[in-house]
Amino acid sequence: QVQLVESGGGLVQAGGSLRLSCAVSGRTFSGYAMGWFRQTPGKEREFVAAISRGGVSRGYADSVKGRFTISRDNAKNTGFLQMNSLKPEDTAVYYCAADRRPGGYRVDESEYDYWGQGTQVTVSS
Repeated sequence: QVQLVESGGGLVQAGGSLRLSCAVSGRTFSGYAMGWFRQTPGKEREFVAAISRGGVSRGYADSVKGRFTISRDNAKNTGFLQMNSLKPEDTAVYYCAADRRPGGYRVDESEYDYWGQGTQVTVSS
């Protein structure tokens, strides 16, 4: 069983930065691709960013491209989402997820096997 725990969320002013972390336990982290998703009340969860097992391949939603950076430290079993130039519309609960399928990364939440409990990010205007 893989367990994921997010941290690093909080309240920040527009234009500010936050760094989310996703600590993974239970299995070897390098065996999973990782993704970040977010959800606001009344809306479906949406893809934010993803990274392959080795960190070579990365993908981003158009809404965050150029502002957010996904990374991972397999030695520390931790993934990260650096969020810069935050906007009020980035306000959401952010979730990390792990995907055990080989090859690249995926943007469809249904293809992820394990999820964290989420961390709230609030960006004030």
